[in-house]
Amino acid sequence: MADDTPDSTTDDSTAPDKVKEVKEVTDDFAVRQHTTGSGLKYTSTTGRLVLRREETKDGKADGFKPKAEIFIVAYTKDTDPDDAGQANQRPVTFAFNGGPGSASIWLHLGLLGPRRVDSGDTGAMTPAPFGLVDNPETLLEHSDLVMIDPVNTGFSRVVEGEKSDEFHAFIEDRDLVAEVIRLWTTRNNRWLSPKYLVGESYGTLRAVAVAGRLFDAYGMAVNGLGLISTVLNMSTLRFFPGSDVPYALHLPTYAAIAHFHGRHPGRDLAEVVGEAEEFAAKDYGYALTQGSRLTAAEYDDVVARLAAITTLDEAFIRRTNLRWQYGEFATELLRADGLAVGRIDGRFKAQPANLQDSAMTDDPSIRAITGPYAAAMNHYVRAELGYENDLPYEVLTARVHPWSYKTFEGAPVDVSQTLERLLVHNPTLRVHVDYGYQDGATPHFAAEYVFAHMNLTDQMRARFTHHYHEAGHMMYLKPECRLAQLAALRDFVTHTS
Repeated sequence: MADDTPDSTTDDSTAPDKVKEVKEVTDDFAVRQHTTGSGLKYTSTTGRLVLRREETKDGKADGFKPKAEIFIVAYTKDTDPDDAGQANQRPVTFAFNGGPGSASIWLHLGLLGPRRVDSGDTGAMTPAPFGLVDNPETLLEHSDLVMIDPVNTGFSRVVEGEKSDEFHAFIEDRDLVAEVIRLWTTRNNRWLSPKYLVGESYGTLRAVAVAGRLFDAYGMAVNGLGLISTVLNMSTLRFFPGSDVPYALHLPTYAAIAHFHGRHPGRDLAEVVGEAEEFAAKDYGYALTQGSRLTAAEYDDVVARLAAITTLDEAFIRRTNLRWQYGEFATELLRADGLAVGRIDGRFKAQPANLQDSAMTDDPSIRAITGPYAAAMNHYVRAELGYENDLPYEVLTARVHPWSYKTFEGAPVDVSQTLERLLVHNPTLRVHVDYGYQDGATPHFAAEYVFAHMNLTDQMRARFTHHYHEAGHMMYLKPECRLAQLAALRDFVTHTS
């Protein structure tokens, strides 16, 4: 029988071709100087920040190991050497989008950054190959900016040997984004700068959670939260059997979208939305709670009023028993014209792939805007920011799914109590809120519902500012909305009292 014992004299495991090369993981930033049209000189720092984690093994320290490479774009105002101390006086705004699975591209190139995509707006979209233009109203004029892409969005990835799934979860994502903010703030000596978090969509939920984590884990208090297209309690948006609240909270959005498409001729948007809000809060909400206890006359009255407010066919409303999801509305509103409306932005419309679909499967608003933003970002990051990476820039990816909400098992995904706590512990914290009337993803009435149910004093409520726009989820697609939004954000980050 052959001897299988390794012979040390012939062991070649340490030969050059057998040694696995260990690649050192380091930050890879490109730094460039720029000047805005107004003459503001600033520096862009673009690339991937390596996040490390202290680990232990058998109760002993086991090193500070790299876990993920997070893509950021930071814009900082250039400061004269004699005025170096003034850097701490300047606000810094950390921004991210949502999804989960969205890069920060939308806020970056649609609203906040010094350059913006030339996308056009519904009915007048810019044709390919699109382009970039200056953004004279950029928030950079008033605050430094740090745009953050969570794991598997943009160019952000885990390091070799780590699992992406670990970061595809509420808590892990929260902690990762908080660590990016802590690390950037520390390395750039900005602990004494006013700090703001701006999130959009799921990014609003993330912003509140991250602000809580920063305060609890590091003692870092932020000055303000910018909540754009807000969702703080997922149960207000998700349609589940036995949960009637989301049906009522979507009704004013249905009315606003119908109005945009000419279904309420001769009426002002405010009048249409106001009527829908009153009916949703009172008679419709009551009818939904009654179920089969409604009399035939009461049921018929609710059907007729829903048809008048939404302009949907009464037969459809009866078939759905007064309850339909947004995707069904999107396909039904303009079905007679062979069109479906968007979810992210109900002002957009397009022919669906299947005219017989009962619910929207492809959002025409996302399809319309992804091309311009993707083209602009892939050009901008290389040609103007000087950063090279052969990875695909993930704009809006499914790679983060399934997303884990295990923290909330058996309970709604809700961060409103975290915001309550922050407002108590930080008596100067302020909150800026932007709503889009034609936003089918995060309806304004649903966000208002959450704020109204928070346990806040009148003084706390006075620290909120609410801004409404006749547009969709990304209200900055509409030029006049973008200008109004940036003017309000300017006042928000430069607030001194």
